[in-house]
Amino acid sequence: MDEWSGEDVAVSDVVRALCRLREESAHEAEGPDMRTSVMTHMAWVPPEWEEAAVDTLAGLGERHPSRGILLFPAPEADDGIDATVRVLAFPLREQRRHIAAEVVSLRLRGQSSRAAASVVNSLLVPGLPVFLRWRGRPAFGEPEAEQLIDVCDRFIGDSREWPDTPQAYSELPFNRTAVSDIAWRRTEPWRRQLASLWPEIGGIGTLHVRGPLADATLLAGWLRSRLEHDVELAHEEADELEQVAVDGTPCPTPFERLGSSDLLSAELDEFGRDRVYEAAALRAAA
Repeated sequence: MDEWSGEDVAVSDVVRALCRLREESAHEAEGPDMRTSVMTHMAWVPPEWEEAAVDTLAGLGERHPSRGILLFPAPEADDGIDATVRVLAFPLREQRRHIAAEVVSLRLRGQSSRAAASVVNSLLVPGLPVFLRWRGRPAFGEPEAEQLIDVCDRFIGDSREWPDTPQAYSELPFNRTAVSDIAWRRTEPWRRQLASLWPEIGGIGTLHVRGPLADATLLAGWLRSRLEHDVELAHEEADELEQVAVDGTPCPTPFERLGSSDLLSAELDEFGRDRVYEAAALRAAA
Protein backbone atom coordinates (compact mmCIF):
# COMPACT_ATOMS: atom_id res chain seq x y z
CA MET A 1 0.00 0.00 0.00
CA ASP A 2 1.31 3.47 -0.94
CA GLU A 3 0.11 6.51 0.98
CA TRP A 4 0.23 10.31 1.03
CA SER A 5 -1.34 12.67 3.53
CA GLY A 6 -1.48 16.39 4.21
CA GLU A 7 -3.24 19.04 6.26
CA ASP A 8 -4.83 22.24 4.91
CA VAL A 9 -4.41 20.97 1.35
CA ALA A 10 -5.95 22.06 -1.93
CA VAL A 11 -7.87 19.61 -4.11
CA SER A 12 -5.13 19.98 -6.74
CA ASP A 13 -2.65 18.57 -4.20
CA VAL A 14 -4.87 15.48 -3.84
CA VAL A 15 -5.09 15.02 -7.62
CA ARG A 16 -1.29 15.20 -7.98
CA ALA A 17 -0.84 12.72 -5.13
CA LEU A 18 -3.24 10.27 -6.80
CA CYS A 19 -1.32 10.42 -10.07
CA ARG A 20 2.07 10.01 -8.39
CA LEU A 21 1.01 7.11 -6.18
CA ARG A 22 -0.51 5.23 -9.10
CA GLU A 23 2.70 5.56 -11.06
CA GLU A 24 4.78 4.41 -8.08
CA SER A 25 2.42 1.49 -7.45
CA ALA A 26 2.76 0.33 -11.05
CA HIS A 27 6.57 0.42 -10.85
CA GLU A 28 6.79 -1.36 -7.49
CA ALA A 29 4.21 -4.11 -8.11
CA GLU A 30 5.23 -7.59 -9.20
CA GLY A 31 3.51 -7.77 -12.58
CA PRO A 32 1.39 -5.15 -14.33
CA ASP A 33 -1.07 -2.89 -12.57
CA MET A 34 -4.67 -3.28 -13.79
CA ARG A 35 -6.42 0.09 -13.74
CA THR A 36 -9.87 -1.37 -13.54
CA SER A 37 -11.99 1.23 -11.73
CA VAL A 38 -15.63 0.69 -12.60
CA MET A 39 -17.08 3.54 -10.54
CA THR A 40 -16.47 6.36 -8.12
CA HIS A 41 -17.72 5.30 -4.69
CA MET A 42 -18.28 8.24 -2.34
CA ALA A 43 -19.29 7.91 1.30
CA TRP A 44 -20.54 10.68 3.60
CA VAL A 45 -19.40 9.64 7.08
CA PRO A 46 -20.32 11.66 10.20
CA PRO A 47 -18.05 11.06 13.23
CA GLU A 48 -20.22 8.40 14.86
CA TRP A 49 -20.06 6.24 11.70
CA GLU A 50 -16.32 6.43 10.95
CA GLU A 51 -15.28 3.03 12.31
CA ALA A 52 -18.21 1.20 10.69
CA ALA A 53 -17.58 2.88 7.33
CA VAL A 54 -13.87 2.01 7.27
CA ASP A 55 -14.58 -1.61 8.23
CA THR A 56 -17.22 -1.93 5.50
CA LEU A 57 -14.90 -0.47 2.87
CA ALA A 58 -12.13 -2.89 3.88
CA GLY A 59 -14.54 -5.80 3.49
CA LEU A 60 -15.26 -4.86 -0.13
CA GLY A 61 -11.70 -5.74 -1.10
CA GLU A 62 -11.25 -6.27 -4.82
CA ARG A 63 -14.96 -6.96 -5.53
CA HIS A 64 -15.59 -3.41 -6.75
CA PRO A 65 -12.41 -1.82 -8.11
CA SER A 66 -13.13 1.87 -7.71
CA ARG A 67 -11.96 5.25 -6.62
CA GLY A 68 -13.31 5.48 -3.09
CA ILE A 69 -13.82 8.96 -1.65
CA LEU A 70 -14.56 9.04 2.08
CA LEU A 71 -15.93 12.38 3.23
CA PHE A 72 -15.61 13.06 6.97
CA PRO A 73 -17.47 16.29 7.81
CA ALA A 74 -16.23 18.48 10.66
CA PRO A 75 -18.48 21.56 10.32
CA GLU A 76 -17.50 23.04 13.71
CA ALA A 77 -13.76 23.05 12.94
CA ASP A 78 -11.76 25.84 11.30
CA ASP A 79 -12.11 25.96 7.51
CA GLY A 80 -9.86 23.66 5.53
CA ILE A 81 -9.32 20.19 4.11
CA ASP A 82 -7.12 17.40 5.47
CA ALA A 83 -6.50 14.50 3.11
CA THR A 84 -5.07 11.00 2.94
CA VAL A 85 -4.62 9.15 -0.35
CA ARG A 86 -3.96 5.41 -0.53
CA VAL A 87 -3.44 3.10 -3.48
CA LEU A 88 -4.25 -0.50 -2.56
CA ALA A 89 -3.11 -3.53 -4.58
CA PHE A 90 -5.14 -6.76 -4.65
CA PRO A 91 -3.21 -9.62 -6.30
CA LEU A 92 -5.06 -11.85 -8.75
CA ARG A 93 -4.77 -15.55 -8.06
CA GLU A 94 -2.34 -17.41 -10.33
CA GLN A 95 -1.60 -14.25 -12.31
CA ARG A 96 1.41 -11.92 -12.23
CA ARG A 97 -0.70 -8.81 -12.00
CA HIS A 98 -2.89 -7.01 -9.50
CA ILE A 99 -5.95 -4.81 -9.27
CA ALA A 100 -5.26 -1.30 -8.03
CA ALA A 101 -7.90 0.55 -6.01
CA GLU A 102 -7.71 4.10 -4.70
CA VAL A 103 -9.04 5.45 -1.43
CA VAL A 104 -9.18 9.21 -0.86
CA SER A 105 -10.11 10.29 2.68
CA LEU A 106 -11.06 13.94 3.08
CA ARG A 107 -11.78 15.63 6.39
CA LEU A 108 -13.95 18.59 5.40
CA ARG A 109 -13.55 21.29 8.03
CA GLY A 110 -15.82 24.27 8.47
CA GLN A 111 -17.35 25.68 5.29
CA SER A 112 -15.81 22.98 3.10
CA SER A 113 -18.27 20.49 4.65
CA ARG A 114 -21.13 22.49 3.15
CA ALA A 115 -19.57 22.57 -0.32
CA ALA A 116 -18.61 18.91 -0.65
CA ALA A 117 -19.68 18.62 -4.29
CA SER A 118 -17.27 21.35 -5.41
CA VAL A 119 -14.49 19.53 -3.54
CA VAL A 120 -15.10 16.11 -5.08
CA ASN A 121 -15.95 17.13 -8.65
CA SER A 122 -12.35 17.05 -9.87
CA LEU A 123 -11.78 13.70 -8.11
CA LEU A 124 -14.57 11.79 -9.90
CA VAL A 125 -13.47 9.26 -12.52
CA PRO A 126 -14.69 10.67 -15.86
CA GLY A 127 -17.26 8.59 -17.72
CA LEU A 128 -17.97 6.19 -14.83
CA PRO A 129 -21.03 6.08 -12.55
CA VAL A 130 -20.92 7.77 -9.17
CA PHE A 131 -22.36 6.01 -6.10
CA LEU A 132 -22.99 7.92 -2.89
CA ARG A 133 -23.27 6.00 0.41
CA TRP A 134 -24.72 8.20 3.15
CA ARG A 135 -24.17 7.00 6.71
CA GLY A 136 -26.83 7.97 9.25
CA ARG A 137 -29.91 10.09 8.52
CA PRO A 138 -29.51 11.97 5.22
CA ALA A 139 -29.72 15.73 5.59
CA PHE A 140 -32.22 16.17 2.75
CA GLY A 141 -32.72 19.86 2.02
CA GLU A 142 -29.30 20.87 3.37
CA PRO A 143 -26.55 22.00 0.95
CA GLU A 144 -24.18 19.10 1.68
CA ALA A 145 -26.80 16.50 0.78
CA GLU A 146 -28.46 18.33 -2.09
CA GLN A 147 -25.20 19.07 -3.90
CA LEU A 148 -23.88 15.52 -3.59
CA ILE A 149 -27.20 14.04 -4.76
CA ASP A 150 -26.88 16.20 -7.87
CA VAL A 151 -23.55 14.58 -8.82
CA CYS A 152 -24.37 10.95 -8.00
CA ASP A 153 -26.00 8.32 -10.19
CA ARG A 154 -27.16 6.22 -7.22
CA PHE A 155 -27.84 7.27 -3.64
CA ILE A 156 -27.39 4.48 -1.05
CA GLY A 157 -28.74 4.79 2.48
CA ASP A 158 -29.76 2.42 5.25
CA SER A 159 -33.07 3.38 6.79
CA ARG A 160 -32.24 1.28 9.86
CA GLU A 161 -29.94 4.19 10.70
CA TRP A 162 -32.78 6.75 10.53
CA PRO A 163 -34.75 7.62 13.68
CA ASP A 164 -37.88 8.76 11.82
CA THR A 165 -38.90 5.84 9.62
CA PRO A 166 -41.30 5.37 7.96
CA GLN A 167 -42.00 9.12 7.55
CA ALA A 168 -38.48 9.69 6.19
CA TYR A 169 -39.26 7.66 3.07
CA SER A 170 -41.38 10.51 1.74
CA GLU A 171 -38.20 12.65 1.45
CA LEU A 172 -36.22 10.21 -0.71
CA PRO A 173 -35.05 11.86 -3.97
CA PHE A 174 -36.61 9.35 -6.38
CA ASN A 175 -37.16 12.04 -9.01
CA ARG A 176 -33.47 13.05 -9.04
CA THR A 177 -31.40 9.86 -8.85
CA ALA A 178 -31.63 6.10 -8.41
CA VAL A 179 -32.06 5.22 -4.73
CA SER A 180 -30.97 2.13 -2.78
CA ASP A 181 -31.81 1.23 0.81
CA ILE A 182 -29.72 -1.43 2.54
CA ALA A 183 -32.66 -2.13 4.88
CA TRP A 184 -34.67 -3.08 1.77
CA ARG A 185 -31.86 -5.40 0.66
CA ARG A 186 -31.99 -7.17 4.03
CA THR A 187 -35.67 -7.93 3.50
CA GLU A 188 -35.01 -9.72 0.18
CA PRO A 189 -34.87 -13.29 1.61
CA TRP A 190 -38.10 -12.66 3.53
CA ARG A 191 -39.80 -11.23 0.45
CA ARG A 192 -38.93 -14.40 -1.45
CA GLN A 193 -40.48 -16.48 1.34
CA LEU A 194 -43.63 -14.35 1.37
CA ALA A 195 -43.93 -14.50 -2.43
CA SER A 196 -43.79 -18.30 -2.23
CA LEU A 197 -47.09 -18.19 -0.32
CA TRP A 198 -48.98 -16.92 -3.39
CA PRO A 199 -51.91 -17.05 -4.05
CA GLU A 200 -53.02 -17.56 -0.43
CA ILE A 201 -51.16 -14.44 0.71
CA GLY A 202 -53.29 -12.33 -1.64
CA GLY A 203 -55.94 -11.96 1.05
CA ILE A 204 -53.59 -11.04 3.92
CA GLY A 205 -55.01 -8.67 6.53
CA THR A 206 -52.18 -8.35 9.06
CA LEU A 207 -48.42 -8.77 8.72
CA HIS A 208 -46.67 -9.57 11.99
CA VAL A 209 -42.95 -8.71 12.06
CA ARG A 210 -40.36 -9.06 14.82
CA GLY A 211 -37.37 -7.02 13.71
CA PRO A 212 -36.17 -3.43 13.07
CA LEU A 213 -38.91 -0.90 12.32
CA ALA A 214 -37.42 0.02 8.92
CA ASP A 215 -37.45 -3.58 7.70
CA ALA A 216 -40.96 -4.16 9.05
CA THR A 217 -42.48 -1.05 7.45
CA LEU A 218 -40.82 -1.80 4.10
CA LEU A 219 -42.22 -5.34 4.09
CA ALA A 220 -45.69 -3.99 4.84
CA GLY A 221 -45.30 -1.27 2.20
CA TRP A 222 -44.19 -3.85 -0.34
CA LEU A 223 -47.26 -6.01 0.25
CA ARG A 224 -49.58 -2.99 0.09
CA SER A 225 -48.07 -1.86 -3.22
CA ARG A 226 -48.07 -5.33 -4.78
CA LEU A 227 -51.51 -6.45 -3.56
CA GLU A 228 -53.11 -3.01 -3.96
CA HIS A 229 -54.96 -3.13 -0.66
CA ASP A 230 -54.21 -2.11 2.91
CA VAL A 231 -52.16 -4.48 5.05
CA GLU A 232 -52.00 -3.80 8.78
CA LEU A 233 -48.57 -4.03 10.41
CA ALA A 234 -48.14 -5.56 13.86
CA HIS A 235 -44.54 -4.78 14.83
CA GLU A 236 -42.31 -6.05 17.65
CA GLU A 237 -38.89 -4.42 17.87
CA ALA A 238 -35.71 -6.54 17.55
CA ASP A 239 -32.15 -5.92 16.35
CA GLU A 240 -32.54 -8.22 13.31
CA LEU A 241 -35.42 -9.62 11.29
CA GLU A 242 -36.31 -12.66 13.37
CA GLN A 243 -39.87 -13.61 12.49
CA VAL A 244 -42.57 -12.76 9.96
CA ALA A 245 -46.12 -14.08 10.14
CA VAL A 246 -49.12 -13.76 7.85
CA ASP A 247 -52.38 -13.37 9.77
CA GLY A 248 -50.75 -15.18 12.68
CA THR A 249 -49.20 -18.01 10.65
CA PRO A 250 -45.37 -17.91 10.78
CA CYS A 251 -43.52 -17.61 7.48
CA PRO A 252 -40.59 -20.03 6.94
CA THR A 253 -37.34 -18.42 8.12
CA PRO A 254 -34.74 -17.93 5.37
CA PHE A 255 -31.19 -19.04 6.06
CA GLU A 256 -29.46 -16.20 4.19
CA ARG A 257 -27.94 -13.38 6.24
CA LEU A 258 -25.37 -11.03 4.68
CA GLY A 259 -22.73 -8.88 6.39
CA SER A 260 -22.41 -5.12 5.92
CA SER A 261 -19.79 -5.38 3.15
CA ASP A 262 -21.88 -7.96 1.26
CA LEU A 263 -24.98 -5.78 1.51
CA LEU A 264 -23.18 -2.70 0.19
CA SER A 265 -21.54 -4.79 -2.52
CA ALA A 266 -24.96 -5.90 -3.74
CA GLU A 267 -26.10 -2.27 -4.03
CA LEU A 268 -22.96 -1.36 -5.98
CA ASP A 269 -23.99 -3.95 -8.57
CA GLU A 270 -27.23 -2.05 -9.28
CA PHE A 271 -27.41 0.74 -11.83
CA GLY A 272 -31.06 1.37 -12.70
CA ARG A 273 -33.98 2.57 -10.58
CA ASP A 274 -35.73 0.03 -8.36
CA ARG A 275 -39.39 0.80 -8.99
CA VAL A 276 -40.56 -1.95 -6.62
CA TYR A 277 -38.59 -0.42 -3.76
CA GLU A 278 -39.85 3.06 -4.61
CA ALA A 279 -43.46 1.88 -4.47
CA ALA A 280 -42.86 0.01 -1.21
CA ALA A 281 -41.19 3.00 0.48
CA LEU A 282 -43.94 5.40 -0.55
CA ARG A 283 -46.68 3.04 0.65
CA ALA A 284 -44.76 2.57 3.92
CA ALA A 285 -44.68 6.34 4.41
CA ALA A 286 -48.32 6.89 3.53
